[in-house]
Amino acid sequence: MAEQLIIKAYAKGIDQAPRKVALVASLIRNRSVADALVILSHTPKRAAQPVIKAIESAKANAVNTHGLDSKTLLISTISVTAGDRLKRFKPASRGRALPFQKKTANILVEVTGDVKPKKKPAAKAVSAEKKETK
Repeated sequence: MAEQLIIKAYAKGIDQAPRKVALVASLIRNRSVADALVILSHTPKRAAQPVIKAIESAKANAVNTHGLDSKTLLISTISVTAGDRLKRFKPASRGRALPFQKKTANILVEVTGDVKPKKKPAAKAVSAEKKETK
């Protein structure tokens, strides 16, 4: 069996409430990356786009940086936590200002997969040329 690695990707400061993003994240928990991307592309929620970006970032990290096989990638963990809250005021009648908070979310995606087998280095062509000249 091939070696398993865990690759992480974060998406921070998503301008949506964490509860709404967590609903979308729960649709794809413990699925393959390819299945998750198909499910999210057909999900009619605004929160699907940031989750897609986080998964694609984790996939790119796994394939390009760590050399994992893209066909074997599985989402081992996806969690949504509360991010910073921006304190704002909304104008109200009679010159008042009513406070409210703009909520943000952080998405953590962990991907596991098998490492691609490394190819053997090609035989040197220089040694073949030396034999022909002798």
